[in-house]
Amino acid sequence: MALIQISNQSSKNLGKKSTIRFTQSICPDCNMILDAEVFERDNQVFMSKICPTHGECEELYFGSYEMYKKFSTYWMDGKGAHSPNVMIDKCSCPNNCGLCSNHLSHSGLANMIVTNRCDLTCWYCFFYVKKGLEGAYMYEPDHTQVRGMMKTLRAERPIPGNSMQITGGEPMLRDDIADVIKIMKEEGVDHIQMNTNGIRHAMDPEAAREVRLAGCNNLYLSFDGVTARTNPKNHWEIPYALDSCRKTGTTVVFVPTVIKSINDHELGGIIRYAQKNMDVVHAVNFQPVSLTGRMGKSEREKYRITVPDCVQRIEEQTNGEVTVDDWFPVPSCMPLTNVIEAFSSKPKYELSIHFACGAGTYIFEDADTKKFVPLTKFCDIQGMLELFEDKSEEIRSGKNKYFTMLEVVRKLKGFVDTKKQPAGLDLAKMFGNILMKRSFDSVGSWHVKGLFLGMMHFQDKYNEDLERLQRCDIHYVTPDLRIVPFCAFNVIPEWYRDRIQKKYSITVEEWEEREGVKLEDGLYRGLMRRGAGDELAAGCAKSQMFHDASQATM
Repeated sequence: MALIQISNQSSKNLGKKSTIRFTQSICPDCNMILDAEVFERDNQVFMSKICPTHGECEELYFGSYEMYKKFSTYWMDGKGAHSPNVMIDKCSCPNNCGLCSNHLSHSGLANMIVTNRCDLTCWYCFFYVKKGLEGAYMYEPDHTQVRGMMKTLRAERPIPGNSMQITGGEPMLRDDIADVIKIMKEEGVDHIQMNTNGIRHAMDPEAAREVRLAGCNNLYLSFDGVTARTNPKNHWEIPYALDSCRKTGTTVVFVPTVIKSINDHELGGIIRYAQKNMDVVHAVNFQPVSLTGRMGKSEREKYRITVPDCVQRIEEQTNGEVTVDDWFPVPSCMPLTNVIEAFSSKPKYELSIHFACGAGTYIFEDADTKKFVPLTKFCDIQGMLELFEDKSEEIRSGKNKYFTMLEVVRKLKGFVDTKKQPAGLDLAKMFGNILMKRSFDSVGSWHVKGLFLGMMHFQDKYNEDLERLQRCDIHYVTPDLRIVPFCAFNVIPEWYRDRIQKKYSITVEEWEEREGVKLEDGLYRGLMRRGAGDELAAGCAKSQMFHDASQATM
């Protein structure tokens, strides 16, 4: 399998910077594939590349070299695409994604865009149809195309795609969204979540019930802050959307887009508000902003924030309850996959993305103090992962797998400090169930109030690392029956998102004539905001959401 080569692993001093590795990237102006250097300077990680036409581009890659080194120890290759839709003998990333035979990860989460309409016009959003722009198009795949995309995902090997995110635009603008979900379920997808702003869930509880009954398990709910100033899109509507989810049994993941100088001072408040709603909110997945469009260096520096920067702010804003050391990169869970796979002798779902893509941790609420207790405070995660990896190697080398797994289960308790473990949680038993049942279904068996905190930093043209792209496991299914990695699909829209979707679209004017409505008629007019007075100007002073988040710390 061809792979972008990492050369010169040892640090090489170049003045005030130290080379970490070499990779490939693209020119943010012309998309030319360029050699790129990843280097350390002042305990931060940067990327530098030089286009012969447009000159040098230097960009912040990772805000902490110490965290970069820690995370890099979890670097693992995935299974790859055993039934690729694009056959390539020699790696030409990112020229022909879909998945190609050089890709190193199966689809961990597949996205399907069901519309490019949206009822909001957020300034930082990279994707919604804007009437009046040259080349604007309306993209809404029909039911036959939806079914074809699902069959393509389920045909993926060695792991058939089984987790789908419905996205847009705003998916709830489609009147037939419940029918779209039913098609996905008919084609064999177990987990379906919807990426939404929650406004229709807030305004129309009956619509929320319909999509839940159709098979939507979870809302991936946009939530950028606890004040009207930081979250004008749905600040007033969020409480009503959560009530609809409570009534329908729909779980929620808060998804804040984090922008430096805009809302990075409210990350702790977002977690506190999730804590107040843990009966329905099970996770917060922060997304450091991807800087799309042409943007000068000073402007990028104003808004650019990376995973370590967010993690540091969370430590500060939770008064040290969730620390920098509590976070692990996404591929750190690979040893658990490996031992289950070795025991079952069958390929298992894995998260083999690049270590710099994202991070996560589990936190639990102490029943008495209401403070957070991260998993790392009562569990030797590193020791447990080493045990999983060692035992998977023993099974592969021929040792009796049943005795080996019993030994693993027996040793699990030794990694857990039961005196510090939150009441109602038996972590060793939970991991034991996962191992013996040979699936991750038991992950949901928490018996105490817990939150998963995640972090996912999607790339843009300034920091695109083709080494990361080859390991991407968040993909898009497209009506031309491709499966395209997120950071190709959206980072180079002229090659993927726009080119593919325009082929299967109609003009805005054609859509308006067919539907008998105007595109702007679908914009949300802020009906729940009437009577809110000067709350937008007052910000946190009048925000009930901010008050609730503050109360959780007392």
